[in-house]
This record gives sequence, structure tokens and C-alpha cells, in this order.
Amino acid sequence: MSKEEFLKAMNFRHACKVFDDTKQISKEDFEFILEVGRKSPSSFGMEPWKFLVVQNEELKEKIRPACWDQVQITSCSELVIVLAKIEDVKVESGIPEKRFARRPMPQEKRDFYVNLYANHLKDTLSSDKNIYEWTARQSYIAAGNMMTAAASIGIDSCPIEGFEKDKLEEILQLDTTKYQVALVLPFGYRINEQSEQLRLSLDEVVEYIK
Repeated sequence: MSKEEFLKAMNFRHACKVFDDTKQISKEDFEFILEVGRKSPSSFGMEPWKFLVVQNEELKEKIRPACWDQVQITSCSELVIVLAKIEDVKVESGIPEKRFARRPMPQEKRDFYVNLYANHLKDTLSSDKNIYEWTARQSYIAAGNMMTAAASIGIDSCPIEGFEKDKLEEILQLDTTKYQVALVLPFGYRINEQSEQLRLSLDEVVEYIK
């Protein structure tokens, strides 16, 4: 993709408020979006996310009131609930060591990385609340990449933070010791013209230190 093509995708992307419920994303295109999410970077390579794809229309109807009754929930083609992992990032779960072990290394070096991870994230790992704040931030990296990937092939999205977290997690019957909702992310095709994209100038958001 050229620079011009990438910027075209960024200019195309906006928070779509109403999707055309007569248009469906192809299986191939949607799997491309999910794969981009899967390939996204994360701190310490923990990949602390799960993409819950809700295709049950009755469940979407139940979810919508917990998301401030936003129409995107039921008009989108694909509804992704981005979950932040809780249990899997804890040292005692054994998962962090398994993540480090994906690259061949002696046990001594693996132990070094596990200890580094545990010490660096000591405060973060001290409570599920702190863990959620960290893993939810990581999940946004994947979500951002998914939205850009979708825009590159002409698919719209809308990142939704407007939801009642506890109520939504209850509807989804989540074990919140393992997963908590970070973001609601519908994908589909716009039915209305895109609103004007308003952004600060480059000079206002960039500062060079020389």
C-alpha cells in the first residue's frame, strides 16, 4: 500500500453512526479484519484480548439497550465485542511464561523474562481493576488496527465506549475474573454521507525536541 492509499483509508474512516442493514460484509473481508487484530502488537507480547463476534440477532437486541440504545449495534453487519483478558496475564496463571517460551531460549533466560515482567508490572498486576486498565489499553491497539484495515477495503466501523459495562458483561454472561469488556466495535457499510472529518493541525499535535 502506498502512502497515498494509506491516507485515503484514514480519510475514509469515521465513526459511522448508522449502518446499512441490507449490506453484509463478506466472510473473506471480515476474516481479514480479524486477522489484522490478531497480528497486532502488545506489551510483552501478551496479546491480552479476545474478539467476541456476536452474530445472534436476538442477542444484539439485548445488547443494544446496554449500549445507550445506539442503532449501530443492530444495524451493523458484524458486531465485535473486544474483551480485555484478566486472569491470563497474571504470573501465577502460567500464561506469561508460555508466551515467552514461544521463542527458543534456555530456562534461565525464560525465568529472567518472567521475573522482569512480574517486577515491572507489580502494581498493575496487584488487582483485577489495575489489570483491566492495562489490558484494555492494549486492546485498543488491536481495535485501531482493525478499524484502519476495514477502512482500507471500504468497510466502516464505529468504536463505542458508551455502554454500561456491568450490565453488558451480565448479558454476555462473562466470567469477569477472566474477561471484561474493553470496547464495542461494530463493522458494516454506511448508509449516510460521511460527516466532515475534523482534526487539529499537525503543528498543534506534534512537537519536536532537538
